[in-house]
Amino acid sequence: MSMKSGPARRRASLVLTTALALCSVMGARAAMAQQRLLETGSSLLYPLFNLWVPVYTKTHPGVQITTQSTGSGTGISQAMSGIAQIGASDAYMSDFLVKQHPTMLNIPLAISSQMINYNLPGLNRVHLKLSGPLLAAMYSGRVRYWDDAMIRRLNPGVRLPHEQIVLVHRTDGSGDTFIFTQYLSFSTPSWMNSVSYGTSVSWPAVEGGIGAEGNPGMVNACKGTPYSLAYIGISYKKATEAAGLGEAAIQNRAGNFVMPNPQTVQAAVDAMAPHTPRNERISLIFAPGKDSYPIINYEYAIVNAAQPNAATAAALREFFNWALSPIEGNSERFMTPVGFVALPAPIVALSKAQIAAIH
Repeated sequence: MSMKSGPARRRASLVLTTALALCSVMGARAAMAQQRLLETGSSLLYPLFNLWVPVYTKTHPGVQITTQSTGSGTGISQAMSGIAQIGASDAYMSDFLVKQHPTMLNIPLAISSQMINYNLPGLNRVHLKLSGPLLAAMYSGRVRYWDDAMIRRLNPGVRLPHEQIVLVHRTDGSGDTFIFTQYLSFSTPSWMNSVSYGTSVSWPAVEGGIGAEGNPGMVNACKGTPYSLAYIGISYKKATEAAGLGEAAIQNRAGNFVMPNPQTVQAAVDAMAPHTPRNERISLIFAPGKDSYPIINYEYAIVNAAQPNAATAAALREFFNWALSPIEGNSERFMTPVGFVALPAPIVALSKAQIAAIH
């Protein structure tokens, strides 16, 4: 048996070292490829995740992401408990919850808005003007009929029916409820001092009110109930249009009545985003500015910075960085179909700083 020469041994050693290194890299990729991520929560964010996931997993075939529309409250609680790796929420975590769970991150992924819809036979093509104080009066039971003087004053010339208003609200823990009741609270001190805001609130007892689960439930309840009123996330605009529902122009902080569209949402973003703190927990509701739409919010991923293993942490970091890329997840091809607005560059930087903390 012949002995290998010195150069031959060195070449063999180099081949072996290279092979081991490749095995190590492939092993790490395999560990990444075997990752399963569960996203639960916001029904408003759910349509965006369902656009993201097929595209992302096509180029990252070993990462499996399961999405569930369970409501923001459930998304937050399941992220805190570790049931889900990603809790999707229209609401940031409360100070109380943050103190209880200091490793949880609130990471904005995009910017959304909320519509106020109604089912008024013969008037659904009219953009009624509604204000925060008026909506608070409706949901507190002080304004009970569609032809109430308070509604007529905002909508001169519109022939409003003498029909009882049927109020629709979310029964599940909901970020949509959070931002809607924030708008009522910030625009109407009496609402703030009584009901206030949250993902779940003690709704005033109003005769004939309807509870619904998720944005799809809100659309269906409003569609099936003449003279009803509901708050519905912008990612369901195609559904509200298909249902033939009316959509209101909402009074902003400057006193103007505006519709939710990329221009009015961007105006509100421009006014509020510069005030975003490092932890990114901030309300964008009732922004100043003559063109600002008053009900907008960051769409959050609620994530534990301390993951059970390095591979899961790496999979989360890679996915979130992809989602924030202006040429990938935050591009118009994903934002436009759901009516969202991409994050401004300074907010992307803040979100990426939080993402980097996932370990």
